[in-house]
Amino acid sequence: TSNKRTLRTLFRAAALPPPVISEASPSQKKLLAYHRGKEQQEMINQLLIDRALEVYYITMDETDKDETAPPVTELPSTVRKYFFIKSYYLFLKKCVQSNPVVPIQQKWLRSMLAMVPQSLMEGRGRELLTEDLLKEIVRDYEKSMQRCVLRRALIKPDIEELDKLEEEAPLPLLPLTWRNSYIEAKSQIISTLHILHPTMKTLLDFGYTAFFNFLVVDFSSSRLKGPVDCKSFKTDASISCSKAEDEIMSTWHQRVISLFSQSEALDGVKLEQLESFYNCVAVLMSNQLKELLQRTTEVFVKLFDPEDRSHLPLFKMDLTFDENRMEFYPSLQDLEEAILFVVDCVGQTLQNVQMTRAWLMGGTATLDAELPAHTVQWAKSTLKKSIRDNLEGPKEHFKGYVESYGWLVDGTAEERINRFVAEQPSFDEYT
Repeated sequence: TSNKRTLRTLFRAAALPPPVISEASPSQKKLLAYHRGKEQQEMINQLLIDRALEVYYITMDETDKDETAPPVTELPSTVRKYFFIKSYYLFLKKCVQSNPVVPIQQKWLRSMLAMVPQSLMEGRGRELLTEDLLKEIVRDYEKSMQRCVLRRALIKPDIEELDKLEEEAPLPLLPLTWRNSYIEAKSQIISTLHILHPTMKTLLDFGYTAFFNFLVVDFSSSRLKGPVDCKSFKTDASISCSKAEDEIMSTWHQRVISLFSQSEALDGVKLEQLESFYNCVAVLMSNQLKELLQRTTEVFVKLFDPEDRSHLPLFKMDLTFDENRMEFYPSLQDLEEAILFVVDCVGQTLQNVQMTRAWLMGGTATLDAELPAHTVQWAKSTLKKSIRDNLEGPKEHFKGYVESYGWLVDGTAEERINRFVAEQPSFDEYT
């Protein structure tokens, strides 16, 4: 006796119930025969389902089996039928999905690329972007083809658990109509995004003309003038910032005010949009001023680059002797403070520029032209490191003086002389 189950043992002959012998009328016999045939048919159908389910369970992959589930024969008949339908559908679905799909035609992909404007196909990284886009199209095509084939080949049973397992978006019946929504969104942007207004373009032109080669402080030629003391360096920075602010206010700002003094500057702007329009103007002007101050700061920091000392400013420093001490004047700390002062001076420039609407309406609101905190932090930390690197030479020079002549001023020489005289040396020893 072997426990191995085969198709022959699984499909055993169905045992039918013995005939019922009774004294009944012909009509009753006919009715009983009808009920008996119906019961026999249901029994045969149930046996077929059970046997088919057992065969399927034997032949299915080991990875698909649920070891914790009870034997199929121990389940109620309704559960066996439900389990058979669900499992058999998933089995057939797996078979259908494993079949290859017709690949997408290359001429279709070329036609899609031909519809893209040439201006969008140029530039760095566009080839990789196009390749990724085509791969995404191929993946979506293959996925859609598999779903279409599956829906044509199989009818999914009305089982709630299958709906949870197959949470898929419905296939599009028609091409997506995005052009109308795109045109609507574009129209809305044009009507509400004030940066597209012609006046803003003129404002941008004013800023570019006034600032593209302008610096609030320019010490690039300081090295050619020779050494400068720290006090003069700070004074020059303050004067330069003050002159730059006056020049900007008398040229750029006056042109902006003159522009918005004309009624044509507000063409197409509705009354309820005035506030947002002038807010856009204020943001644009603020960004222009911030860019100017940030560019000036970056150029100043670059002067102290240890790898390029062609524009490094020269500072006049004295080596002094006072109260038996040798030291630099001004001190190295004062030198660092004078250099960092320029960053603060640039950051304090153009901080009281009136907003256009405030100037026209007699208000006092000013533009936000403050240097970002991260820019100030970067500038000062970079300058401190550059100052330390560039001061290595003066420090070594000072150290050489101390090592060579410090004993003359720190009392060592005087002590040796006194000790020598106290010993009352001879004339020869004196000489």
